[in-house]
Amino acid sequence: MFGRFKDVALLLGRIGVAVVFLAHGLQKWNNGIDGTAKFFEMTGIPLPTVAAVFAMTVEILGSLAFIAGFLLPLVGLGYVVISVGALLSVHIDNGLTGQGGYELVLVLALAGLALGFNGGRLSLDHLLWGRKRARQAESAELQTA
Repeated sequence: MFGRFKDVALLLGRIGVAVVFLAHGLQKWNNGIDGTAKFFEMTGIPLPTVAAVFAMTVEILGSLAFIAGFLLPLVGLGYVVISVGALLSVHIDNGLTGQGGYELVLVLALAGLALGFNGGRLSLDHLLWGRKRARQAESAELQTA
């Protein structure tokens, strides 16, 4: 019973985190690569055009994959990279809390990382690779018994 609840909770967590990143990605999409790169350059992010393409890709395509549960660890790490960049370039001087603080950026990065490596059974990753690993573990257990 708790296993099903855990899987639903993980799915809801993935959806919540992904929706926030997706919203930021769509803002960047509306600004275009050049507009986003100009903002990144103003904040001191190196290789601003490359960073803009990377951020838009992770925040849009990665978020859709995160909701579906596909390539979860990779997207979770992408979320961390983007969040660390935002934290260091925009939010760090504002402190942890308050206007422009980095509390949300920090929570999103760590939640994305945790969910990326613990996505649950309601995911494409589990469907594609998790069942195979479970069978392999079962087989290895039977052989050692």
